[in-house]
Amino acid sequence: MSHSDLERVAAAMVAKGKGILAADESNSTAGKRFDKFGIAKTEENRRAYRELLFTTPDAAQWISGVILYDETIRQKTGNGVPFPDYLTKLGIIPGIKVDLGAKPLALYANETITEGLDGLRERLEEYYKLGARFAKWRAVIDIGADIPSRGAIEANAHALARYAALCQEQNIVPIVEPEVLMDGAHTIERCEQVTDATLNEVFIQLHRARLHLEGMILKPNMVISGKKCPTQATPEQVAAATIRCLKRHVPGAVPGIAFLSGGQSDEEATAHLDAINKLGPLPWHVTFSYGRALQAAPQKAWSGKPENVPAAQRAFGHRAQMNSLAALGRWTADLEKKAA
Repeated sequence: MSHSDLERVAAAMVAKGKGILAADESNSTAGKRFDKFGIAKTEENRRAYRELLFTTPDAAQWISGVILYDETIRQKTGNGVPFPDYLTKLGIIPGIKVDLGAKPLALYANETITEGLDGLRERLEEYYKLGARFAKWRAVIDIGADIPSRGAIEANAHALARYAALCQEQNIVPIVEPEVLMDGAHTIERCEQVTDATLNEVFIQLHRARLHLEGMILKPNMVISGKKCPTQATPEQVAAATIRCLKRHVPGAVPGIAFLSGGQSDEEATAHLDAINKLGPLPWHVTFSYGRALQAAPQKAWSGKPENVPAAQRAFGHRAQMNSLAALGRWTADLEKKAA
């Protein structure tokens, strides 16, 4: 294992003004999104849609890496070039989602644990050969009346640390993703409290697992009001609470933080990222690792029709560019309108 390799890849993943496209939806999640636009749920449609994103002109200006799914890392462009090879030639780093999803945590009502550690070393070996240079594992922490419990936070942090150590052993940069969900009616203060507890435990477990912090990326939630909370925090409040929380728990040795969008609207996710970067300078590069917030617009524009590919690519390029500006703290609502 080479620390310098891990550090080089991690630094490139959070290069200035670039972020990560999360295109790692499972087949069932991709199917649900296709349903909205009446797109048939076939492997070829999933392949064609991913190709549309990856072949968007100038994508490499704004996108540093792409998180792939097991099916996608094995697929090829229409010209027969494997997706990881195609992305690598563009200067975009291929990555892979390796967790097997959140399952009920035994004896903990309404809480989950992410599975997928069994056989992970062998899967990582194969993914490295297929071209993956980073991986992703998502832990899910829900906020409710009596949750999260300390036990659930510890179990998920421990699994994240074991995953991250296995990645580094195989010369793969781990994206460590502890997601505190924004689904409830909780306040931003409650989100901050839970995110504090979660990040605190995650870094305790990463230290115990002997992780090389310079060779990892953190993918956290923003500290934000629950979707159903009657009082929604402003972008400035979100930025202040998020930075306060991260500064308490994330060592400066971590090269970058790439936020998840977690159900925010496209423009909300961009505005929040911009507000956070306007509070700089920060100890880490702060950017995006968005799925829906980058993909909702192009998916709608495409709607499964080959003739719509150019319009869909324009929609994707626009969102990627807006988030690139936000990662530099240079986005404005006016730019959003002008470009649209």
